[in-house]
Amino acid sequence: VLRDRQHHERGSIIALWRCDDLLYNQLIMMGCWKTNTSCFTHCGMMTVSFLRCSSEKAKAVAQSFLPILSWLPSYPVKQFLFSDVISGLSTGVVQLPQGLAYALLAAVPPVYGLYSSFYPVLLYTFFGTSRHVSIGTFAVISLMIGGVAVREAPESQFLYPVNGSNSSVVLNKDACDARRVQVVAVLTTLVGIIQMIFGLLRFGFVSVYLTEPLVRGFTTAAAMHVVISQLKYFLGVKTKRFSGPLSAIYSVIAVFSQITKTNIPSLLLGLVCLVFLYGIKVLNERFKKRLLVPIPGEIIVVIVSTGVSFGLSLAETHEVDVVGKIPTGLRPPTVPEFSLIPKLIPDAFAVAIVGFSMTISLAKIFALKHGYSVDGNQELIALGLCNFIGSFFQTFAVTSSMSRSLVQESTGGKTQIAGLLSSLVVLLVVVAIGFVFQPLPQTALAAIIMVNLIGMFKQFRDIPNLWRTSKIELAIWLVSFTASVLLGLDYGLLAAIAFAIITVIYRTQSPRSSILGHVSNTGLYYDVNEYEEVKYEGIKIFHSNSSIYFANSDLYVSKLKEKVTLTPCLWMWEKETLAAPFVLRAAVKTPQKLVFSATEEAREQRNGELEDKRSESTSEEAVFLEPLSPVRSIILDWTTASFIDSVGAKAIKQV
Repeated sequence: VLRDRQHHERGSIIALWRCDDLLYNQLIMMGCWKTNTSCFTHCGMMTVSFLRCSSEKAKAVAQSFLPILSWLPSYPVKQFLFSDVISGLSTGVVQLPQGLAYALLAAVPPVYGLYSSFYPVLLYTFFGTSRHVSIGTFAVISLMIGGVAVREAPESQFLYPVNGSNSSVVLNKDACDARRVQVVAVLTTLVGIIQMIFGLLRFGFVSVYLTEPLVRGFTTAAAMHVVISQLKYFLGVKTKRFSGPLSAIYSVIAVFSQITKTNIPSLLLGLVCLVFLYGIKVLNERFKKRLLVPIPGEIIVVIVSTGVSFGLSLAETHEVDVVGKIPTGLRPPTVPEFSLIPKLIPDAFAVAIVGFSMTISLAKIFALKHGYSVDGNQELIALGLCNFIGSFFQTFAVTSSMSRSLVQESTGGKTQIAGLLSSLVVLLVVVAIGFVFQPLPQTALAAIIMVNLIGMFKQFRDIPNLWRTSKIELAIWLVSFTASVLLGLDYGLLAAIAFAIITVIYRTQSPRSSILGHVSNTGLYYDVNEYEEVKYEGIKIFHSNSSIYFANSDLYVSKLKEKVTLTPCLWMWEKETLAAPFVLRAAVKTPQKLVFSATEEAREQRNGELEDKRSESTSEEAVFLEPLSPVRSIILDWTTASFIDSVGAKAIKQV
């Protein structure tokens, strides 16, 4: 092996597994080339170094798994601490009401939204690589989780007759909530396991399959689902929650069928909160450069609406739905009910991929803006640990939030110390003052959710832009949006990914082809049908913007014949110029003697009839052709072809 240059490096690595001077000298004497001695020695030293454990390598491994170890020891307290404290408090003030609100989307009691705003945020501080994203509850993920919880634990399973009569039934809400919490915990455990496995297998690249138009169409549809799900809280009506295909339509029908039973105090309070929050959002956007920190509209709404609800006894006197009991303190860890796993695997994959795509997209945006890098695989591991460990404390799956991340970044956050402080703000509420928010009206939480979705609804502006730039990407956006609205977020996402893959197949199966012409006095070649200045004399350059494989080889040949439009003539292949580009030569305009070389092997393979007609055995052969075409050469431009399979090669050979 060592004597073979092709295996030299591999052989030296094997041989120098245990390296000493004697073995090295013996190998040199065996015939290792002097030109490769440095490479030989280098490979051996690298291998020995790689196999040796050192403090530097142990430190590097620890820092790759715990990124906080790479920046916390050198944390510049004077420059960063004040900014991180302000950012953490501001983010925590936003995180608190969003945790309460998004728990409604996840179909679990509000306190579990607070748990999901504490444990995962605390863990991400140690394992995450982004300095600015805010991990926690998010509307899209919460809604996907809520759909699974409602499907696996519908209210119909917890209706019990009153006084033994089937004509009157009542919902056992405590039993229903407990079952849904179990379902959500198991789903979150699965999501964490999937994300950790993807991270360990270096599958961080999977996010590239979720193209931007697909994600934006999907999140816009999710915003539609969220708003529809909050209508009943906003209006104060009682309707069941639907899941699965056409759930959005069923929900709208159910709400409007109960429109006459609207709770007027709930509607008025919700409208006031909605207008106030929108105004605060506009002010924060307009004066963001002048404000030290954004105006905390959400926490103001929570405090004021809680005070109004408590002072006027809205729950007792006007039947306004409120948050209800919020247990004080943290719950002990419990083991999820793993018997539910087989039913939740497809949903777990969808939540895991969407959650990761949200986080890595925001992380890359902030990393590019502030000049650092993020590791997609470590982000998968970090999210997986946040979800997996958090699920034992009854959290639901989390990801990064765009609104909170912008708050954390715009208020001067430098590192995840800001995220750590925001989680401590939530912890303070959970262990000390959670009972204060028990009178909080649910209509106020619905208003908070709706206002936070305004940015997603602005994505409708993509439609005219995509119409002007790419019709195929517009189709991906529309299919993603429509499928997600009608089929639900899980099936809609699968349909959108399938359609995006089909568009890739369509683009390669139906490539754009053209004849290129030369721009005089330059090295440029353009489509002769689009540019009047380009021309060609005696040459046709056939260009196709795709690879040549089994799905488009026939179309490629058809387009070639259509574009070239030559009369039948003699084609010749120069077998001795295989290193040069593929050239097909046709007959010339005037009678001319074409001379080509022929090897002895080629002459032996010729047809016997032609051999008999040869008058002499020479290394050259003269052929006189009639004038058939003004084109003397055809060039196949394969600049954009990344591969050609065997079917495509056979089609070209037949040409």
